[in-house]
Amino acid sequence: MITDFCSADGDITQKGYEKKRAKLLAPYVPQTQGVDPALQKESKPQMPVPSAAPASASSSSSSSSSKFHRARSGGARDERYRSDIHTEAVQAALAKHKEQKMALPMPTKRRSTFVQSPADACTPPESFSVPPDVTATTSTPSARPAAIDLPPSGIVKGMHKGSNRSSLMDTADGVPVSSRVSTKIQQLLNTLKRPKRPPLKEFFVDDFEEIVEVPQPDPNQPKPEGRQMTPVKGEPLGVVCNWPPALEAALQRWGTTQAKCPCLTALDVTGKPVYTLTYGKLWSRSLKLAYTLLNKLGTKNEPVLKPGDRVALVYPNNDPVMFMVAFYGCLLAEVIPVPIEVPLTRKDAGGQQIGFLLGSCGIALALTTEVCLKGLPKTQNGEIVQFKGWPRLKWVVTDSKYLSKSPKDWQPNISAAGTEPAYIEYKTSKEGSVMGVTVSRVAMLAHCQALSQACNYSEGETIVNVLDFKKDAGLWHGILTNVMNKLHTISVPYSVMKTCPLSWVQRVHAHKAKVALVKCRDLHWAMMAHRDQRDVSLSSLRMLIVTDGANPWSVSSCDAFLSLFQSHGLKPEAICPCATSPEAMTVAIRRPGVPGAPLPGRAILSMNGLSFGVIRVNTEDKNSALTVQDVGHVMPGGMMCIVKPDGPPQLCKTDEIGEICVSSRAGGMMYYGLAGVTKNTFEVIPVNSSGSPVGEVPFVRSGLLGFVGPGSLVFVVGKMDGLLTVSGRRHNADDIVATGLAVESIKTVYRGRIAVFSVSVFYDERIVVVAEQRPDASEEDSFQWMSRVLQAIDSIHQVGVYCLALVPANTLPKTPLGGIHISQTKQHFLEGSLHPCNILMCPHTCVTNLPKPRQKQPGVGPASVMVGNLVAGKRIAQASGRDLGQIEDNDLVKKHQFLTEVLQWRAQATPDHPLFLLLNAKGTTVCTATCLQLHKKAERIASVLCDKGHLNAGDNVVLLYPPGIELITAFYGCLYSGCVPVTVRPPHAQSLVATLPTVRMIVEVSKAACILTTQTLMRLLKSREAAGAVDVKTWPTIIDTDDLPRKRLAQIYKPPTPEMLAYLDFSVSTTGMLTGVKMSHAAVSGLCRAIKLQCELYSSRQIAICLDPYCGLGFVLWCLCSVYSGHQSILIPPMELESNLFLWLSTVSQYKIRDTFCSYSVMELCTKGLGNQVEMLKARGINLSCVRTCVVVAEERPRVSLTHSFSKLFKDIGLSPRAVSTTFGSRVNVAICLQGTSGPDPTTVYVDLKSLRHDRVRLVERGAPQSLLLSESGKILPGVKVVIVNPETKGPLGDSHLGEIWVNSPHTASGYYTIYDNETLQADHFNTRLSFGDAAQTLWARTGYLGFVRRTELTAASGGGQGGKWAQGWAEHSRAGDGHRAGAGLGRTLWGHGADALGAHRLPGVCQENRADRCQRRWAGLGGKWAQGWEGNGHRAGLGTAGLGMGTGQGLGWAGQGALGTRRRRSGRAPATWGLSGEQS
Repeated sequence: MITDFCSADGDITQKGYEKKRAKLLAPYVPQTQGVDPALQKESKPQMPVPSAAPASASSSSSSSSSKFHRARSGGARDERYRSDIHTEAVQAALAKHKEQKMALPMPTKRRSTFVQSPADACTPPESFSVPPDVTATTSTPSARPAAIDLPPSGIVKGMHKGSNRSSLMDTADGVPVSSRVSTKIQQLLNTLKRPKRPPLKEFFVDDFEEIVEVPQPDPNQPKPEGRQMTPVKGEPLGVVCNWPPALEAALQRWGTTQAKCPCLTALDVTGKPVYTLTYGKLWSRSLKLAYTLLNKLGTKNEPVLKPGDRVALVYPNNDPVMFMVAFYGCLLAEVIPVPIEVPLTRKDAGGQQIGFLLGSCGIALALTTEVCLKGLPKTQNGEIVQFKGWPRLKWVVTDSKYLSKSPKDWQPNISAAGTEPAYIEYKTSKEGSVMGVTVSRVAMLAHCQALSQACNYSEGETIVNVLDFKKDAGLWHGILTNVMNKLHTISVPYSVMKTCPLSWVQRVHAHKAKVALVKCRDLHWAMMAHRDQRDVSLSSLRMLIVTDGANPWSVSSCDAFLSLFQSHGLKPEAICPCATSPEAMTVAIRRPGVPGAPLPGRAILSMNGLSFGVIRVNTEDKNSALTVQDVGHVMPGGMMCIVKPDGPPQLCKTDEIGEICVSSRAGGMMYYGLAGVTKNTFEVIPVNSSGSPVGEVPFVRSGLLGFVGPGSLVFVVGKMDGLLTVSGRRHNADDIVATGLAVESIKTVYRGRIAVFSVSVFYDERIVVVAEQRPDASEEDSFQWMSRVLQAIDSIHQVGVYCLALVPANTLPKTPLGGIHISQTKQHFLEGSLHPCNILMCPHTCVTNLPKPRQKQPGVGPASVMVGNLVAGKRIAQASGRDLGQIEDNDLVKKHQFLTEVLQWRAQATPDHPLFLLLNAKGTTVCTATCLQLHKKAERIASVLCDKGHLNAGDNVVLLYPPGIELITAFYGCLYSGCVPVTVRPPHAQSLVATLPTVRMIVEVSKAACILTTQTLMRLLKSREAAGAVDVKTWPTIIDTDDLPRKRLAQIYKPPTPEMLAYLDFSVSTTGMLTGVKMSHAAVSGLCRAIKLQCELYSSRQIAICLDPYCGLGFVLWCLCSVYSGHQSILIPPMELESNLFLWLSTVSQYKIRDTFCSYSVMELCTKGLGNQVEMLKARGINLSCVRTCVVVAEERPRVSLTHSFSKLFKDIGLSPRAVSTTFGSRVNVAICLQGTSGPDPTTVYVDLKSLRHDRVRLVERGAPQSLLLSESGKILPGVKVVIVNPETKGPLGDSHLGEIWVNSPHTASGYYTIYDNETLQADHFNTRLSFGDAAQTLWARTGYLGFVRRTELTAASGGGQGGKWAQGWAEHSRAGDGHRAGAGLGRTLWGHGADALGAHRLPGVCQENRADRCQRRWAGLGGKWAQGWEGNGHRAGLGTAGLGMGTGQGLGWAGQGALGTRRRRSGRAPATWGLSGEQS
């Protein structure tokens, strides 16, 4: 009938559909809705959720109880997550994948959650006639306490009573998946439901949504349907006449009237009682300590401690007696105790954050025992080490023999409990930061009263405490409530539990204890050790408080323990799970039951529903069910509500999972010293769906996720700290750990140690699983386990794992009690310092929101773009330096065409004028060169080349010298003889194998006829070690220039034309690419003249140079400029700084240098090495106030952070913040920009990243979101012209566009040397023209940099217009005009070896401009953690992560996915490799 109804009526509105559905389906509720009856008969009937599921769980646990009898092994699972039911579910899920075994461990493809076929959508027939509960009870629920406010009825979802939730398919709008309502009508309904005013998100689309695919919400995902919940109250806090006004008053009462009653018993390492502290001793010793703290630590006028101060309590976990005395001593002295763990090493996991807590609390004093103090790590002098991040502490020993007895007339001030702080309990957040939860005296007292009422404590009872007594329930029950009710606490330390797991059970039996405080871990250990001793009785226990009942996996441990120990007298109603948090303290606890009363129910929930934050009875796949036990009712005097975990604190619906919030006097009051975070946690006012506050009572966030079920029972399904939100779905880290442990982990995982956390990749969280591998596990077993874990998590949780790593045993950072320190493990993962022994990364299964490919806009011609820019008032993006022809230059050097003529003229005109001065590591002058000395030495070298080398004009000569004056004389000797010099960095004697092949490559490529070098290097080239790296017999003629004959050159060579070759400039990039360019005599003269004019260089000037002199602008400054301009250059070899970091700065100070040039490596060395020695620099008398310009020379994008750090660090010794600037050049033109002595100071601008991605440039203010900082890189040199060009059309662009930088200048290189045999390519790079818009038909050289020109409202101090250049990942250019400055930003590019395309470094995570003439848009992430790619047009880009790389530019690739970077073969040419790491100097 259902099928007929759907097909007959066709498309109907939803309202009409609902009416007919309710009318027609009333008699057929048990049937499956929307499914053909024939199909229903064929499908196997699925059973509804059985009400006896917990019973079956118990029986399952009972049947498997024999498993717990085996001895503990190193591979035992983590007992917190033990669940035999879940293990069976995991094995069943894995069984489905057996037929899909693969050679490589790969996760299986999971079924889409967006499309659900009718067969999948069918639900089992039900026999219920009442709405199903989320809890399955074993029998009729017990009567509810009359004092508790209950939500009306047991229905947890908003639906009419006649309908059955399990027979209704969930979609976004309640329409059955299998119904035939058309898509168009459904879209219409969705449109009508949409609010009239579109939300803000529809007006504003964030930048990342344009970059990556934003996952759309599943239209079929379940949504909450219940009504809004109302806050649930606990029973009123009863008033007992003998309750004390303060906890200290209770101690005074029992200490004076019941002095001999036992208070606390400590155990030795064997588990036997070693000492019992009576109430009389506790009172007297606490009194002595309070008096000592207030009166004996300082003088009467200047006490060290006064009431309200904070002190640290540093006591080991096996000494509860001393801790209890210290804690109450602090309370009596009115100082605030802060219990912390004992530091074991200087670099404990999380130790630095503990130090932050101590510092923020202003703690200067630490209390400890004598034994503990002796065990702390010491320095060689015997002093306690300064722990990382900790403030300076004074240590006070609190042993009785060191305490002063208080006078009889001295009494502590015990007042009624108020809101003043009583103690501070530390709490570690998800990110690893440590915060101090402050508990007031009145909250401490109210909490003790609430616990006393909830647990029905009575005087003289004995309790066994297995928990940490310094915090949480161990402190609240065993130290505080204990004293209030005159209880006797037996404290079982963790160290005893490791050696004797059954010790706590024995203590219960021996002392007839009424209450025991344990964790699931302790239940599990006791079960495993049960065989050791069977004659124990737990019949005295009326409460077995399981304090980690908030862990949803605790139910299995409780059931298994009950089934094993019920024969030993354990009563089922004695098991009382509770939920706690540092902020809200005890959130809920199950009250001790009445003997024979039915047990509380269990919730069998769908994990899929939980991932969407809704409560659904599991009806689909039994493998993905989560059975949760309740944690009892709200605490007496408290009120509880559930709010949404993200966004404003809106009340959840009754069938919705949210964060539990508690309002009570018994809770924390604040995070000490953190007002902002405190307001968001401790002062929460819930709001309703319309945003209006619900009441005025503030609530405290507990950090627990859960819901309130029928009977006001509280259920906890996870913690906020373990929440992993992936693609809008919530997963719990504990659930994933439990799944991993269920996959036969005993062979692979060491002691069940697994950490699960998430990292942010591509604007979404990705799950990372890290486990410790057993030492005896084989690699094959490990990878088999890892692949099965991926499959299990995929099947049960429907989520992919980004990375699964196995590390050696005992290498993950630990918490004080031996657990895994999650935040520290995550930090190691992000830093790449985990050092995994096995790793399996599957980003392709979880990173599905890959960046959208850029769409090429349909065609508007380049000329139309240019016209459009002009019409819109945008100027063409051109910039230029001053015109060389219009500059008055009266220097006589201008009449000389060649550098050799200039040197000869200077040797005659000013023979004794010093040009060069070379310093050693001590700062002393080791060599000088005047004009005449340089000329004479060059003549002698030229004579040797002609006579001994038999060289002809035009032959290439390799110069192999260390940085110094010998290199300069050899260079001019070559010019005098007509040879072409090629400067090469000499090989390093200690690493010949790495450095000598580069020398050999340049010698071969340059076709050198001779090598000029020193005797030392000549012996090195012919040594046996060199023979191991290269064939030493194939070296060309090697001439050493140490002992030259005094023979004069017959005639100095003069080139016939200035266009003749002067020298070759070879450079090797970090990717191993060798590029040589030809520099003509005209280019050399033009470059030297431009630098002379820009920097105002003349004979009386001195400059200091500390950089490598082998290529680019560094070579020009070291060897050429002094000869042309006549100034003196003080040469500082960078290698000398390794032995004397002060050399460069002390030289600049000593010689009062106004202009100095350095490299990034030199600046970084000084920043790191001298940054913390500024006072020593001052003591040496180093002063940098004389420095006018400090210029960094490099062919790379400027490092803004480094230059800013250098300026800030050395401003205290006089360095002007405006002095530091950078140069910019490229292979085709070694010097495009250089900060001159005149003109405006260097500045910075911020550009909008979003606009930049679309090849547009928009300046924004500092601090603007999505902004990028660009730093100025000096003014364009005189004679240089720059234009921004579209690399596809070769047409000029407007000044707000991003394009390729083309340059025209007299000192542009003539071309590549022997690298490119393709003449077309040579012409394209060095002699190309704009496709339109240039009537002069200027010849341009292509730099291979992307950039822009932008006018900014910046003028010089004099008010005149100035030109400048910018850079930061982009270099910049500008030109003067009308009081404005234009800047052009450039991005560094790697030229492909032997290819005509170029890749440009764009922005981190934005895109890569991949070409000049054939620009195909592809994406690559730079500078970030990721590079993602895909296949297209015969091109494959790899997936990599820099976080796991071993060094610069290295990354980890996956099988079949390529490596970092992209590689593409072009027909007829060599392959081009695109690096993603960038050029490095």
